[in-house]
Amino acid sequence: MRADARRNADALTDAAKAVFATDGVDVPAKVIADRAGVGVGTLYRHFPQRSDLVVAVFHQAVEACATAADEFAAAYEPDEALARWLQRFTEFVATKRGLAAALHSGDPAFEALPAYFIGRLGGALSGLLDAAAAAGTIRPDVDAPVLLRAVADLCHGAPTPEQSQLMVGLLVDGLRYRATA
Repeated sequence: MRADARRNADALTDAAKAVFATDGVDVPAKVIADRAGVGVGTLYRHFPQRSDLVVAVFHQAVEACATAADEFAAAYEPDEALARWLQRFTEFVATKRGLAAALHSGDPAFEALPAYFIGRLGGALSGLLDAAAAAGTIRPDVDAPVLLRAVADLCHGAPTPEQSQLMVGLLVDGLRYRATA
């Protein structure tokens, strides 16, 4: 892809992410294109179907969250890296709210996304959990899929992002209970 085409695709994905988070995925294409600074034709050239754009936004968000695991692991002690990543995942869950209706619509374009989500984010979280358990700073009996579900459930039940962050902080404190160190 040419550099200008890549910039346009990235701008469209970024714009869609922001608009989906606030207004849902049914927002008019013109709103997304205007926010990205491109024409509607450019949007449809890159993303012929609405589902193509939803998938691109979802992939971008998952990749950014997964990449953060490596960054935190390199910069912090294992339990702190885990705590920071879980807070980052909380932000991901909040932005996914705008995509939830589309992702659970039964559209075949979204069938592969749950496995991708669990594989990519579960793998990122597993590395953090393993490192913190090996360091003896969290309890060793927690697995990534269960923890991903627990955080998502906490976040969906919280009325504000701040309360989600607080509840996930309490969950992290619980992971430290019965640590071996």
